[in-house]
Amino acid sequence: MTSQPDPHATGRARGPMPFLPPPPLFLLKPLLARIVRKVAAQNPGMFARLGPHAHEHFLIDPVDMPFMLHLRPDPDALDFRAVGRRGAPPPHVARISGTFLNLFTLMDAEQDGDALFFSRDLIVTGDTEAVVCLRNALDDVDEPIAHTVAALFGPPGRLALEALRRAADTARRRTEEAHP
Repeated sequence: MTSQPDPHATGRARGPMPFLPPPPLFLLKPLLARIVRKVAAQNPGMFARLGPHAHEHFLIDPVDMPFMLHLRPDPDALDFRAVGRRGAPPPHVARISGTFLNLFTLMDAEQDGDALFFSRDLIVTGDTEAVVCLRNALDDVDEPIAHTVAALFGPPGRLALEALRRAADTARRRTEEAHP
């Protein structure tokens, strides 16, 4: 990842369809709120694993997408929203950056976060203790978060999940072939 150009340099990430304008972020707000509420309702015990970091703010940065995600995993004030790349990012204790597919495989429990971190496919800046607590909390969920999200949308969600899994598998194989 470090050999790739910095998508933040232009203020706009290069995704799979760079010719499309970024989506209006306000449209993502109810969707992301629904997702975080569902995950929290199904996994109320995960907040205990966050310890003192439950009230912290995290920035999740899919570097190949035109927006970032802001997460505050506070059970009393859940916040999960898309934020633009222009201007300063919202205050946060840690930033977790990687391609969308690498971040997806973490949420689908298909990829080891340590392996991504040490291969530099996942970049963590800021409070690493807070990130470890967040990771431990997410590791305790009953089913992968990607599955929970897909289930929210019924058959179309399950089809999208399978398509993303195939895309992630193809990307992983290409990387392995390029770097045996």
